[in-house]
Amino acid sequence: MYDENEYERALALFRNLEPDMDSLAPNDQARYSYLRGMTDYRLGFRPDARHWLAMAKAIEQTSPGGLTPEWKTRTEEALTDLNKDVFGGTESAPADSSAPPPAPSTSAPAELPSAVTPAATAPSPSL
Repeated sequence: MYDENEYERALALFRNLEPDMDSLAPNDQARYSYLRGMTDYRLGFRPDARHWLAMAKAIEQTSPGGLTPEWKTRTEEALTDLNKDVFGGTESAPADSSAPPPAPSTSAPAELPSAVTPAATAPSPSL
């Protein structure tokens, strides 16, 4: 069903199989997690996709051999996209990360306009 782009049906099947996932061998758990995550990803269920793809990656790291090289690449690409939802940012790190950060500005802060005065200058209430 997944390979035929029938993602809704595949997700229904994966959800039914989920309670039995712990009975699968680690390589099969990695495959299940990958297929479940990519199905969620394609259907727009981004938090679920991130969970399952992170599971697939973690299982593959502890028990290699469940994911094909192509699936590993897709997992990394999808997780990079999904992690932006959590951590934000599309900016990339500077090319030369060994360069020191810019020095802080040494100019004095601008004075407040006369209409804005700190509370400390206001008269204190009588007690």
